[in-house]
Amino acid sequence: MAVALTWVDNAGVTRVKTVPVGRLAHAAAWGIGASPVFDVFLLDDSTTTSRYIGGPAGDLRLHPDLDRVSLLAAQPGWAWAPVDRFTQDGDPHPGCQRLFAQAAVAKTDLALSMAFEVEWFLGHPDGTPATTAPAYGMTRVVELSSYVDDLLSALERQGVPVEQFHPEYAAGQLELSVAPTEPVGAADRTMLVRQTIQAVSLAHGYRASFAPIVIAGQVGNGQHLHFSVRRDGQPLFSGGDGPYGLGRAGESILAGLLARLPALTAISAPSVASYLRLVPQHWAAPYQCWGRENREAALRLVTGSVGERDRAANAELKCCDGSANPYLVVGAVTAIVAAAVAEGRTLPPEVPDDPALLPPDQQPPRLPRTSTEAVAALRGDDVLPAALGAPLLEAFCAVRQAEVELFASASPAEIAEASRWRY
Repeated sequence: MAVALTWVDNAGVTRVKTVPVGRLAHAAAWGIGASPVFDVFLLDDSTTTSRYIGGPAGDLRLHPDLDRVSLLAAQPGWAWAPVDRFTQDGDPHPGCQRLFAQAAVAKTDLALSMAFEVEWFLGHPDGTPATTAPAYGMTRVVELSSYVDDLLSALERQGVPVEQFHPEYAAGQLELSVAPTEPVGAADRTMLVRQTIQAVSLAHGYRASFAPIVIAGQVGNGQHLHFSVRRDGQPLFSGGDGPYGLGRAGESILAGLLARLPALTAISAPSVASYLRLVPQHWAAPYQCWGRENREAALRLVTGSVGERDRAANAELKCCDGSANPYLVVGAVTAIVAAAVAEGRTLPPEVPDDPALLPPDQQPPRLPRTSTEAVAALRGDDVLPAALGAPLLEAFCAVRQAEVELFASASPAEIAEASRWRY
């Protein structure tokens, strides 16, 4: 038996080193060597450099989190664990995205609960969809019933609490929702889910893609983040006198997040392909606005049914896709929430319908339309650069700029093709 030890780089690609199971305890105690150059890898496996990180020199130690070890039900003989990255002197690596998320959580006394929705394209190796049955249609479930059964069974054996599965809108597109947990656990869970989807798909002769856009011009894959916040055991998104029962602190949190969405988009929708997806009327929420149950608003307030709102009220970050590093996403959202809770902000008027159908002079601002615009907003933000720290910020921005240059002359179809099987 072997153990896959993974981390996610700044391009959003999952990287791995493996050890025989008998070496796992040694790896946890002493770490496994890995170059810091992975922090400046691009999605095509070329590299760039940054002010603090880049080049062939140096070494890090990968330390698996033994509390998160999981037997991989769809990969007999294999187990998995996420890693934290440290220097050879035992100090936290300033570019480690998972440690960044842990630090963001440790700096606040708020209790955040999070869960990613996972959307993916299921297709044949040539890129054609595994099913062309109707969107959301039962026929897709019938055609893929053995695949779905194997997937849900594997996740159950791995202890992943699945709440819902359904066919999605685009051809070959599926979606799975899991139960919420604390932020770092939510990022770990979505990585385990994605690895399981990949393994089950291959076993059935398919390939799975979590890329933002699989076919240019069509609806793409999101990786929406749901989150709720409690303080001293009390929910902040229900039971208050603000809009739809928001407490004052909860309203300030959502208003702060809304104000910082352009900067957050650099992290939650980071790739060049992300901006082929983030367009109006494609269920991608490209507008800087909020609304109750509005799926074209970048920040959707989910109030839940009458009688369960104290438990179910949450917010959904919709401008998030599968090219994002989930540890950066949960860490960035946590940092913004912690900063905004005491700012006393109020929400602007909600947008209850599709913003694209409003008269142009009444439409809310568009989120960044390119990775370059998003990175500029990130650099100019008042919370995220300090939270990330200079080494992580500079490495992340260097990767984003290098990928913009990589695809500078590429057509949308070429970008989609180059990204399709990288995530």
